[in-house]
Amino acid sequence: MTSSTETGGVTGTPDKDYNLIWYVEACLNNALRLESYIQDAEREKDSEVADLFRKAQADSRKGAELGKDLLRTRLNGG
Repeated sequence: MTSSTETGGVTGTPDKDYNLIWYVEACLNNALRLESYIQDAEREKDSEVADLFRKAQADSRKGAELGKDLLRTRLNGG
């Protein structure tokens, strides 16, 4: 959603912080979803696809950790 109006008054959270929270949640959900995809690929004995999904899952976890670190810093006033 692209908007030129800050919606923090509605959510109680400034847009930039809300966006960061959303990003972390999206990364974590993606890591969970990819676990299912990895299991599907392994069941089909397709190691190439399973490896691709493992790499994507690692990237999602890394994104979540980076986002959590930044969010922690921001919410602690740093």
